Amino acid sequence: MPSKKPLVIVTRKLPDAIETRMMELFVTRLNLEDVPFSQAQLAAAVKEADVLVPTVTDRIDAAVLAEAGANLRLIASFGTGVDHIDLATARARGITVTNTPGVLTEDTADMTMALILAVARRLSEGERLVRAGKWQGWAPTNMLGQRLSGRRLGIVGMGRIGQAVARRARGFGLSIHYHNRRRILVEIEQDLEATYWESLDQMLAHMDIVSVNCPHTPGTFHLLSARRLKLMRPQAIIVNTARGEVIDETTLTRMLANREIAGAGLDVFEHEPAINPKLLKLDNVVLLPHMGSATLDGRIDMGEKVIINIKTFADGHRPPDRVLEGMF
Repeated sequence: MPSKKPLVIVTRKLPDAIETRMMELFVTRLNLEDVPFSQAQLAAAVKEADVLVPTVTDRIDAAVLAEAGANLRLIASFGTGVDHIDLATARARGITVTNTPGVLTEDTADMTMALILAVARRLSEGERLVRAGKWQGWAPTNMLGQRLSGRRLGIVGMGRIGQAVARRARGFGLSIHYHNRRRILVEIEQDLEATYWESLDQMLAHMDIVSVNCPHTPGTFHLLSARRLKLMRPQAIIVNTARGEVIDETTLTRMLANREIAGAGLDVFEHEPAINPKLLKLDNVVLLPHMGSATLDGRIDMGEKVIINIKTFADGHRPPDRVLEGMF
């Protein structure tokens, strides 16, 4: 990359502190209106930029990358997931891709536990009842939910976030189980008192609560398929703070409507921001607008990682959060 300040194009509004620092360090073009870029705008941006800073909602596919100018050498993504970027094409064109891993772990784990509690204890239903003016007072059998203590939690994906969820869940008296592409270290497993299931099918059939915490990759698309969802017990609940594409949402919606599964807490959706209208009509689902990582602290931490990646790359060094094709 040239020694002059690189032209950095940012596709969405970022925290003020991050935008200010970017303006100080780089030639920075911001998106002050915070309107998502169209594919045509993304293509125009990659023609000009030395560095593109997209977010997880920007689809940087082969068609966009085909328009990249000779100066584009870094895509410094603001987010952990990289399924929105065609890594193979980026690599073929000599474009380095970075992300912001690690900084969202605690926030996302907090939201996962919040959803588990909200679904098990029917918090959204109760809140709606009060707001609608339909609450008639306390009654012994009113709004009965599930106790968490003693229940089995199955975590799908035992990376940083999955382990953070496990630590929190232990405090609520949940029994920790997990399925992962690779078994975690024995020391960590013992510390979390976690039971490893090599077979995802077998784990799903025995759990009271399932938490999805794995990334979306070609290998995890519909990992929780119609067949696997039907293995779950009728009294079980499922929570997803990872990616909507990991679950067959159509089947999940039908099972929830038919009470073949007790409830769900969803922060992500298969076709977001579009949401299946049938989901909106269900009382046994808690729906959130992809806000699992939405804390100011987390967003600033993400922005600082983006800046470090850009500055390191501009100085001729390997950025610390370089993404390798196939690493997930």
